[in-house]
Parts: sequence; structure tokens; C-alpha cells
Amino acid sequence: GGGTALRTRQTQPSAALIHATFTLQDSQGKTVTQNNFKDKYLLVYFGFTHCPDICPTSLLLMDHALEALGGRGARIQPLFITLDPQRDTPQKVGEYVRHFGTRLVGLTGTPAQIRDAADHFKVYYSKVEDSSSALGYVIDHSGFIYLMGPDGAYLTHFPASASQQELMKGIQDYVR
Repeated sequence: GGGTALRTRQTQPSAALIHATFTLQDSQGKTVTQNNFKDKYLLVYFGFTHCPDICPTSLLLMDHALEALGGRGARIQPLFITLDPQRDTPQKVGEYVRHFGTRLVGLTGTPAQIRDAADHFKVYYSKVEDSSSALGYVIDHSGFIYLMGPDGAYLTHFPASASQQELMKGIQDYVR
């Protein structure tokens, strides 16, 4: 219901509305919710495995920052949540996240589950027909990296353009 305001990809998420709430499947096809990561901070990125540039860059950034943070980084669980459930099966997501270090967990789900998770994080995405793509479409999406507390509450977010230093500093501000 209600009219939707025109949004651009630059729209800043509203912190009060963001919460780590999801029911998805991991690369083994097992159901995973936010409760699987109790006592962990979450570093969450929404994207898709056929993403040409922004997704791999952001995921590498996350991995390098967590590695460099050492023990503090170990308290953080990085998550990749696909926005393309039609193509990104559990197996495909599992293969994809292996390119970005050993810690990253890839999650997928039904289109309804993905929509629900994206809504809880206030992530913008839409399927865009693309005749130049061999796949026929791409996913237009916001590129924020979210840092969530162990209680699922929003702490902060980083733009996809953040440097490793900015990401590390931001994490250090919240993860003691």
C-alpha cells in the first residue's frame, strides 16, 4: 500500500529502520537466520554473482579489512546475500564466495525471502533488462556494506567506494 517515493541508488538507509532479520539458505541448502550468528557482529553485503565490478570489489574489501583487523576481525561474520535468487542457487553462491576468503558466507533463498531480507536492510534493487548482457538482465542495486551488532541492530554502513582504511576505522569504532 501507499505510494512509493522515488528512490535513487544514493539514498542513505535510515538507521532506525534497519535490522538484521532474515531466513535464507546457505550454500549447503540449509536454512539460516540471524540467530545462527548470535554473539557475532555481521558485515553484510547484498549483490549478485554475475555482478561485473562493484560486488567483487566490495567483497574483497571486506575480506582484506577483516584479515587486517586480526582478533577483532574474528568477531565479525561477513555475509553475502544475493539479490538474484533465480540464478544464484545455493551451490552457485557457495562457489562464488570462495573467491573472497575463507570466512564469507553466501546466502540465497526464494524471491520472497530475498525481498524480505532486503526490506529489513532497506536495500534497493531491481531487475533491469540488458540486451548487451548474455544473461538478458542485470540487477541494479545499492552498494552499501552494513555493520550490524550481535543483537541484529544497525551500527553503521559504508559506501562501496570506501577504502580498506575507512572500513577498518569504522569497524574499530564499534567492535571493541
